[in-house]
Amino acid sequence: MRIGINGFGRIGRALYRVNNLDPDINIVVVNDINPDTENIFYTLKYDTLYGMIDNISLDNSYIINSRHNNKTKIISNKNINEVNWSEFNLDYIIDSSGVVKSVKDSKKLIDKNVIKKVFCTFSPDIEDFTMVLGANENDFDVLKHNLISTSICDASALAPALKVINDLFEIKNGYVTTLHPLLSYQNLLDGPSSSWSVPGDIYHHYALGRSIIGNLIPKPTTALDVALKSINGIDAKKMGCFSYRTPTSIICSADLSLTLKKKSSKSEIINLFTDLHKKQKFNIFQNIFDPLVSLDFLRTSYSCNIDHRWTDVLDNHLLKLVFWYDNEWGYATRVIDIIKYVDSKINE
Repeated sequence: MRIGINGFGRIGRALYRVNNLDPDINIVVVNDINPDTENIFYTLKYDTLYGMIDNISLDNSYIINSRHNNKTKIISNKNINEVNWSEFNLDYIIDSSGVVKSVKDSKKLIDKNVIKKVFCTFSPDIEDFTMVLGANENDFDVLKHNLISTSICDASALAPALKVINDLFEIKNGYVTTLHPLLSYQNLLDGPSSSWSVPGDIYHHYALGRSIIGNLIPKPTTALDVALKSINGIDAKKMGCFSYRTPTSIICSADLSLTLKKKSSKSEIINLFTDLHKKQKFNIFQNIFDPLVSLDFLRTSYSCNIDHRWTDVLDNHLLKLVFWYDNEWGYATRVIDIIKYVDSKINE
């Protein structure tokens, strides 16, 4: 598959890094608003958390990959529709810009038959379909769904777990608390909280504008809303969600408290996820029993690493689950899996 990436920020670069280990797709071209080609390459080659990629070099405007004997063109354009994607003979485009306008503009590429499908790496509410592997991939319609959201990191972890629990035990109500690491649009010093998805807008969640250094910042989250896009049978009015933005790097955690209609037990829940791990088609669930901390999950490819130290069921009906996920590496791995899945359906 020949792929173009629009937006070469944290997720765009994570896609390249994941694919570099085991190339399932050919990243032919990347477009970014940054006009400095050498800086784009620098941010790809060197990463504070993920380390250095030692098999790439820069030749004019091309990323040369010596391990896989391929190259990726770097271009810089602020508008996805002003890029001449046709010259690269692409199968699909990934819009990892995180900007709503870019996703809207990408629809024009589909309408003009420039590209078969566009995958966007967040949930802008204008997509044809939001796919979460382990939750709703069987609902994908090859003919109807052309602008495909690969959801968000939180929902990729949350939705499969909620679906499994609801299918077997029926969720009566519940609450989800996520702990999400800092993001680049946050402030080192107190100030207004600028939107990334809608540049120029200021979030009305003023606390998010406070310094990321040393602060836990409480905030609303779309994690549950996005997760429920891919699950049937759960009443959104009976579920709540809340988040902390934490002064930590990359790794997310989620704490679920769910009231079940049907009886269960701690051992039954653990056995359920242990069995799922053995049978699953994609790397969705991983069962953790060791006393790990957040950075132990750096580079985990699993969507939902369930920490069974904290798994519990009170009075046969109140379930507690805690899990971890790498919101860049794990998420980027699922994005590539989704593209491969869609491509397989197109070629059936």
